[in-house]
Amino acid sequence: MQESARDLYVTGLVNARALETQAIELLSRQVERLENYPEVEQALRRHITESEQQRERLDTILETLGSSNSTVKDFITGLMGNIAALSHAPMQDEILKNSFANYAFEHFEIASYKGLLVLAEIAGDNTSPTALRQSLQEEERMAQWCADNLEPIVRKYAMRTIGGTTAGI
Repeated sequence: MQESARDLYVTGLVNARALETQAIELLSRQVERLENYPEVEQALRRHITESEQQRERLDTILETLGSSNSTVKDFITGLMGNIAALSHAPMQDEILKNSFANYAFEHFEIASYKGLLVLAEIAGDNTSPTALRQSLQEEERMAQWCADNLEPIVRKYAMRTIGGTTAGI
């Protein structure tokens, strides 16, 4: 039974690591295109760094458990992040689509870390929850930033569009 719980936990960690890879790719593609929203660029750059640190934390936990990441999952989720970001690029309202997607994605990551904390407890891992809680707090902080800045971004987009200036990115 304990081995089965450990396997579930390791799978969750591998999936969370792949999710962080996806986040890094998604946010990196967005940052490359931002021109008119410096406040968004600053927040995304900060969170890319946090996501890289979160991925490193997950690597450390996996190594402690005698496991490692899945190159295939990392590749696929990284590709998905790139495709998701690029799918918004041709849209006039790219900044809005990205803002909505980022809000949702942060909440998905929050759910993932909350689930990992439960799996860590079930698997008997008493050392890793501190690192997992740190990542959870970073995701919650970014989700709050997305929530707090959604209205200002929409307003800025609308004013720029109405004013006839470049508004999308």
